[in-house]
Amino acid sequence: MSRKQQLDRPGTPPGPPADDTGCPILHVDMDAFFVSVELLERPELRGKPVLVGGLGNRGVVAAASYEARRFGVHSAMPMSRALRLCPRAVVLAPRHGEYSAVSRRVREIFLSFTPEVEPLSLDEAFLDVAGARKLFGRPVEIATAIRERVAGELGVTCSVGVAPTKFLAKLASTRCKPDGLLVVPADGVLEFLHPLPVAALWGVGERTEEHLCRMGLRTVGELARIPLETLRRELGAAQGAHLHELAWGRDPRPVRPHVPDKSVGAEETFEIDIAEPEEVRRELLRLAEKVGARLRASGNRGRTVSVKLREPDFSTITRSRTLPEPTDLSRVIYITACELYEASGLERVPLRLLGVRVENLAGAGPEVRQLALDEPEHGWREAEQAMDEAARRFGRGAIRPAALIRPSRGPRGNGRDDGGEGDGGAL
Repeated sequence: MSRKQQLDRPGTPPGPPADDTGCPILHVDMDAFFVSVELLERPELRGKPVLVGGLGNRGVVAAASYEARRFGVHSAMPMSRALRLCPRAVVLAPRHGEYSAVSRRVREIFLSFTPEVEPLSLDEAFLDVAGARKLFGRPVEIATAIRERVAGELGVTCSVGVAPTKFLAKLASTRCKPDGLLVVPADGVLEFLHPLPVAALWGVGERTEEHLCRMGLRTVGELARIPLETLRRELGAAQGAHLHELAWGRDPRPVRPHVPDKSVGAEETFEIDIAEPEEVRRELLRLAEKVGARLRASGNRGRTVSVKLREPDFSTITRSRTLPEPTDLSRVIYITACELYEASGLERVPLRLLGVRVENLAGAGPEVRQLALDEPEHGWREAEQAMDEAARRFGRGAIRPAALIRPSRGPRGNGRDDGGEGDGGAL
């Protein structure tokens, strides 16, 4: 059983919800979301192990049904390993447009109860329902109504954690999956939290967990009883203080309905390694086109362009450059990405993954730019805006750079497409 699966096991027996006084925060997490959406059109697969993800040798599991999870399969696992663990699993290619459409409808349900909704991804969000009590009742009643509407209107299920803080609400939703509701009462925080493994704390990865275990700390309660200065000395000042606060259930972060994007990116893992510079540049162009279109659609520009280059042995380098002025132009992103690739020392080195990302985002606003001598007043921006309009009217792929128009061949990827931190989709 994987470390993540151990954390996902239900930790509270079923029963009536506990007292929700002082628990205004909800964490709503859809259950096996991609699989659940697929089963709406494939009901004959209900009750069977189903995987959504890439089908090739380097495909990864994007989502697994609970029937598949019983075999030890989990998201982000290589598909080849998942099929060794569960050879009878049905594998479906992801359809991100369908998931986004259902996600938007889920978010509409959330917003019908409170405007204080902070999306984390397509399938989860925090809600602050403190201001919704007069209209809709106590937090548990709101959570119950949300679950009923999601199931009744959309045909999928969700799990909801109700707690005093975001951290505790997310822990609660994880531990009542699937299709559950769990309250962490304000006067029972430590009773809920302290028996959990230290890996349940945000910020405890495998290395930190190993370090804490060497210190003899295996539960949150054991960590909580360690003096703060000891944790600072062992883990560093910032992380030591962070884990000390979480171990006592303290998390002051509010629900933020309008969290600004931090970055926008896209990446591709290839079925076959690519090494020819011409092929690499073609893929960089494809990724730059995606990133530029997303920036323009979100009304953002960014000043820092970065590339991710991963070799067959999984060694990965990133290179970045900060531009003189922010941009949302695919052409600028592409040229910069190519220059970073050429300066990386990896030309003609086989690559299994490429990524392009734009960071340091800000609202686009009106563009003020000094034209160079002999530069036309209208050019690439107008061309790319025309491409955006064509995509809106006729669908993606209706118009594209000539370099990307060719018969499908070679190392197309496994479907992985990272929207970037803060670019979490519809919810």
